[in-house]
Amino acid sequence: MASFATFSPKENSLLLKNIPLFAHKYTMKPSHKSFKLPKSVVSPGVLVTERQTREPKAFEFDEYMFTKATRVNEALDEAIPLRHPLKIHEAMRYSLLAGGKRVRPVLCIAACELVGGDEASALPVACALEMIHTMSLIHDDLPCMDDDDFRRGKPTNHKAFGEETAVLAGDALLSLAFEHVATRTNNVSADRVVRAIAELGSAVGSDGLVGGQIVDLTSEGKHVDLNALEYIHVHKTSKLLEAAVVCGVIMGGGRVVDIERVRKYARCVGLLFQVVDDILDITKSSEELGKTAGKDLVSDKATYPKLMGLEKAREFAGVLVERANEELSYFSQDKAAPLHHLANYIAHRQN
Repeated sequence: MASFATFSPKENSLLLKNIPLFAHKYTMKPSHKSFKLPKSVVSPGVLVTERQTREPKAFEFDEYMFTKATRVNEALDEAIPLRHPLKIHEAMRYSLLAGGKRVRPVLCIAACELVGGDEASALPVACALEMIHTMSLIHDDLPCMDDDDFRRGKPTNHKAFGEETAVLAGDALLSLAFEHVATRTNNVSADRVVRAIAELGSAVGSDGLVGGQIVDLTSEGKHVDLNALEYIHVHKTSKLLEAAVVCGVIMGGGRVVDIERVRKYARCVGLLFQVVDDILDITKSSEELGKTAGKDLVSDKATYPKLMGLEKAREFAGVLVERANEELSYFSQDKAAPLHHLANYIAHRQN
């Protein structure tokens, strides 16, 4: 396994400084000694091999996901009742309650429980994460951005309500996210609430999601190498996943060392999420994905399969999930089980 550098939570550098170098060598030299695949062949429907996903066996992951996602959905429904002005609240609810895996909220709750906290402490910030994520999807789908017509199997927000309303719905969800954490969090110290709000703000701003998005937009039509591609996706995708687990640990009363370990875990999982997303974009249909498939290929956008090749991208996903799970080895196996399974779920997801 390649060695990984430590990093500061605030630095804008890449995840693990050796990953881009490793990915480059990995593309050029598939037999690199630092990572050897088992002899079993990765089938087209499987993204990583069984050896690379060391799951604790005695954990009912599907039940855990269903239970937590149901609780999050109930809380989100309660957070935005239909009221005047009706149109904006309809638009907010349309995208927020359209389904989705609720990966970020569940990561937040699981991280809180990892350090001995409870679901109730993390639920407001978990809902806030989903509000922020939904805002990013609404804005990302706009004609001036990625120009998508479908999301989660439904017409995108601007197709259903118009561009002006879609912009405002995203803005309203972003504002509500911070208000929700500040006003709905109970039995957590003010200091921890402020730290969580600061983490959320950093994840979504110019050093986070917005920064990754602008680099992505300005890179269109230009040569993008693996280092630049990783910068984009660490910021567009990983930062919010980092915020999910870091906020969970903060709400659960975790230590600084716990925060740094789950931060590294989430950085790997966030990059894994994007690698898998790129793979699914060229291997699945629009019906299977619930959104337009093959869009990156048509627009000649830089992706991991494009730069590394499909099989090497699959293998790289295996490296990332293994590294993510290694970061959890410092914690109780039972308490870390949800996060282990979430990493493996993201590696194997089919939409």
